Order: sequence, then C-alpha cells, then structure tokens
Amino acid sequence: MGAAPELKGEARELVRQAVAIPSVSGEEGPVARFLVEWMMERGFRAHVDDAGNAVGERGHGPLTVMLLGHIDTVPGDIPVRVEGDVLHGRGSVDAKGSFCAFVAAVAALPETALAGARFICVGATEEEAPSSRGARHVMRQYSPALVLIGEPSGWEGLTLGYKGRLVVRVRVGKDNFHTAGEGTSAADDLAEAWFRVREWAAGTAGEGIFGTVQATIQHLSSGTDGLMQVAEGTFGLRLPPQLTPAQAEAELLDLLADLPATLTFGGHEVAVRHPRDNALTRALRVAIREQGGRPVFKVKTGTSDMNVVAERWPVPTVAYGPGDSALDHTPNEHLDLAEYDRAVRVLASALARLAGDHPA
Repeated sequence: MGAAPELKGEARELVRQAVAIPSVSGEEGPVARFLVEWMMERGFRAHVDDAGNAVGERGHGPLTVMLLGHIDTVPGDIPVRVEGDVLHGRGSVDAKGSFCAFVAAVAALPETALAGARFICVGATEEEAPSSRGARHVMRQYSPALVLIGEPSGWEGLTLGYKGRLVVRVRVGKDNFHTAGEGTSAADDLAEAWFRVREWAAGTAGEGIFGTVQATIQHLSSGTDGLMQVAEGTFGLRLPPQLTPAQAEAELLDLLADLPATLTFGGHEVAVRHPRDNALTRALRVAIREQGGRPVFKVKTGTSDMNVVAERWPVPTVAYGPGDSALDHTPNEHLDLAEYDRAVRVLASALARLAGDHPA
C-alpha cells in the first residue's frame, strides 16, 4: 500500500508545521492543539488529555494498536527550514518526525483497515524530562495488544530494546583545612568516588555495549566558604538488562561505603528488550521489503518511553521512525523528507496488514 500523492504533501506539511512550533518539555500545549486540530479535520476522534498529550483515534475493530510518540524536545533553537528534501529544526528527528509519520499513516488507512482495528495515536509530553508525564498517564488509560514507540530508527530499522538508567548524585562535605596539611580534600574524595564507579562499570562487561554499564560524568563542582569544603558530582549510568537500577544502587552504596560521601539516586529506568518475531515485527518487515528496504533489528543505549510502559504493557512492542538518531539533541538536527515519506508508507502498509490479520 502506498501513500497517495496528496497524502505525501499533507504529511510533509504536517511535520514541517509541527517542528516549527516550539515545544520544550513542559511547554507542549501549542503543538498538541495543532496536532489535535489536524487529526480532527481528517476524521480522528481527537483531544488533548489531562497530561497534555495529543490523542487521536481512528477505527473500531477488535485489535487495539497504540502508536505512542512524543512531541516535546530538548532546548535549542534551530531555525526551521526546508532545503531540498531536508527539514531542519529541533524535534525533526527526536521525535516529531516519528509521531507525524504515525499520524499520517493512520490518516491514510482505508475503511477496511478501520473495521479490523482501533488505532490510537498519542503525542506524549515530557519524554525528554525525567517525569515521562505523558507516557505514565496514558499507560493507565489503555490496554493495547500491540505498541509502536515513535523514535528514530531509520526507515529500515526496528528497535527492540533500550538500556536502563540510574542517576547517582554524590556529595562530600568536610571541614576546611590548609592544603599543606595531611588528608584529602572534598574534591579528592569525589574524584575517588568517580574512579571507583568507572572501574565498577568497566567490570560489568557483557555482550557488546548493550550488555555493559556505561558511566558518564554529568556534573562536577567543588568550593569552600572558608569553613566547609563541598564537592558535588552527578554520574549517569546506562544499565544492561541483567542489572536493575535497584541492584546497581545497592552495589554502589557498598562500593562507596568507606568514603565520607552522601549518595542519592534518581532516574530509575529498567532496561527492556522485546522479542524479534511476532505479528508486529512481521508486518513491519514485510512493509519495509515492499518499499525496497532491508529490515534491520536494533537495540539502543539510551532510554525511551518503551522503558516506561514495558511492565504495564507486556505485549509486542517496536520503536520505529524516520531519521538518524545520531542527530538527536545536536545543533545539526535534520530529517530527510524522502525517508520520512518511506516511513509513512511502511507504517500505512504494516497497519493495514495487522488490521487484515484480525478482521472484525
């Protein structure tokens, strides 16, 4: 199934306009209203929900398919422009391009597909924030049979999993002393904490980077008021499936127990990896091949709303969307619109196939 010429133009204009509306996490209202209006004009039952999500539904069949993307972005003003077949702008890749591809594909579905399934498009809020407000709200409202997560995978890529996350905040406070004296400074103790965390992470090596803890420094500072020294650091950990945030937390508390440091933890996300072979992956693989592509399975070292909803929605799940994820959050974020067109066609074909596999 291919997108009609008029849909191609509408789909491109949809993503261009969506990207042109700023929507840093917590400020998604204007773009959510725009998306709801676009969907309503094309026959969706659409509204902005209590979490600020843009929600649109089409179809009335027995199979419920959730298409969960996010419409917030990280900060950064990139002038929105189309040069040839390339759309530049914050959110073009991460991840308004993916959500607009979802919406455009569902808008293109024929009545026969709508009789076989109910398609729910959710443009979620605050995915780029620790709260994941939109996904946490919507996962309590629905019980889908299949889930698509809107994240850039490349139009031939199917992302099956994301690593987990833990954020460690370390604070060392101690009486000030002359640097000619004996002992360690608060900054010395903080540095020692980081060296131990880094060595611990390296010792967790598993199968490739997806099976290993990745540790990075997100923040370091130290200072004194003349009486007290204070050093603070924030370490970000990306966790493999075999290590939960709770397990990592316990190991780090033990590892740093002899240091005069206070540890606090946040950003807990459990790693997730879904199976390769199910109705959803099969439909997408067939659709990718129809467009001349070669399906590629992927796992990602970051996190997404897939991590958030996995426990409550233990069903076939894939992250899919156009764009190069290496451009996420960068000053050069841009989307190839020809690839976006292919992703829309892939999605429309796969969704129609799924609806046909579950006739009313």
